[in-house]
Amino acid sequence: MSSLAIVGSQWGDEGKGKIIDYLAAKADMVVRGQGGNNAGHTVVIGDKKYALHLIPSGVLRKGTVNIIGNGVVLDPEGFFNEIEKLSSEGVDTSTVFVSDRAHVVFPYHKMLDALAEQARGGDDIGTTKKGIGPCYMDKVERSGIRTCDMLDEKLFIEKLSAQIDRKNDIIVKIYGGEALDKDAVIAKYTEYAKRLSPFIRDTGLMVHEAVTSGKKVLFEGAQGSMLDVDLGTYPYVTSSHPTSGGFTFGSGIGSGLIREVLGITKAYTTRVGKGPFVTEEDNETGDRIRTLGHEFGTTTGRPRRCGWFDAVVVKYSARINGTTGLSLMLLDVFDQFDTIMLCCAYDHKGSVMEHFPASLDILGECKPVYKEYKGWKTDISKCQKYEDLPEETKDYIKGIEETTGVPVRIISVGPGREQTIVREELF
Repeated sequence: MSSLAIVGSQWGDEGKGKIIDYLAAKADMVVRGQGGNNAGHTVVIGDKKYALHLIPSGVLRKGTVNIIGNGVVLDPEGFFNEIEKLSSEGVDTSTVFVSDRAHVVFPYHKMLDALAEQARGGDDIGTTKKGIGPCYMDKVERSGIRTCDMLDEKLFIEKLSAQIDRKNDIIVKIYGGEALDKDAVIAKYTEYAKRLSPFIRDTGLMVHEAVTSGKKVLFEGAQGSMLDVDLGTYPYVTSSHPTSGGFTFGSGIGSGLIREVLGITKAYTTRVGKGPFVTEEDNETGDRIRTLGHEFGTTTGRPRRCGWFDAVVVKYSARINGTTGLSLMLLDVFDQFDTIMLCCAYDHKGSVMEHFPASLDILGECKPVYKEYKGWKTDISKCQKYEDLPEETKDYIKGIEETTGVPVRIISVGPGREQTIVREELF
């Protein structure tokens, strides 16, 4: 059995797409298990950049089967936009399959998402307004519509019609919005149902058979562990489980079938949206990291908040994911820094905290406790082996390993596939 889960160790945007693409060269199957097209992976191949949202990154590797699991909420419009764009760029999308148990995002989900954010005013969460949260709400409320429902046109229209009526009441009577045109929505999504039908499979069975037959299966995480609805910085989280446990119910397999968990982490820390951020540098240093790291959202284009590496966050993430190794991304961003700071603990009103707190009120009162590292002041983007890295770079990597308690097994020194140093094979 050879299976590997990729998870984000911070707040997302860690560079998972590159590593998933790199490891997919050895994978027979790549599986997405949660979230929706609110996530974004950027993969660079030569001089070509691909922005993926719903489609697993393995689609860029010929012959790799790509699974959108039951834990994903599927926006048909976003799905087909992505399929069409990839196809126009010469990418084979015939290897993409969608779970028959995945819930579907409809226009009323998007509208309710936007109206709820507007109603929150200054207490808004910072959602992408793509309908993800409201779709998960329907799922938990047991009123959602799944892709298997789309295979029976009569049943699908009945369910969708009832849901539109119900949601229009909320849109108009609660939020004072404009009702959706029911006939137009039904016509559009009935057509989507026909187009989606060839992609729909019992993907849980496909994944189980692949893993148990000895094929190499890569579980692709979206977003980051600190956005987990249970274990993240609630309420500034997503509506699903971007942690390793999310793959069990998000792809339909038992937890014992996942052998390795690789945590993807930047050499610094970023996040988008609101919420406490202990190591944030809202100053020239943060601006410099943002510019050099091109820290703007793949999905939204929003500038990301930037700061120094937070080992308290990554150590917590390693604990909740069962992380067996780290992939350190964007290390080359620090090539010209004189000094680099690493947060090894928090100071909370004079007391040292080494573990991540649940309360955001407490987190907002924390100050970083830093270790200072000397910068290497040289271009590392062409280094091919760990031994090629400057001693100062190795010292910083060792500091991350010591403070997080997890070995750094992969190091990225640039956006390209070839700019990847593998210290220990995972697959």
